[in-house]
Amino acid sequence: MQSAYEVIIRPIVSERSFDLMSQGKYTFEVARTAPKEEIAAAVEKLFNVHVTKVNTMWVRPKKKRVRYQYGMTRSWKKAIVTIAPGEQIEIFSNQGE
Repeated sequence: MQSAYEVIIRPIVSERSFDLMSQGKYTFEVARTAPKEEIAAAVEKLFNVHVTKVNTMWVRPKKKRVRYQYGMTRSWKKAIVTIAPGEQIEIFSNQGE
């Protein structure tokens, strides 16, 4: 089992993730090997909230070009965490308004 800081890599900051915050859903980049149970436990421990649901997905790599060189961006695992109604994660509370 990994520590909470190894499971949650970073929050995802985008327009779509800010729209989901009004529904009590927060988006994070998570460790590739982390199951949903570990993600829920890590969010509860780090942010002191109650997690009701965790949805995970793989973000596919995209083709990119730098001058004449073609390559791919990295693939990573994303988790959308739903927290209990009435709770919020304080880090994000100012950005959503």
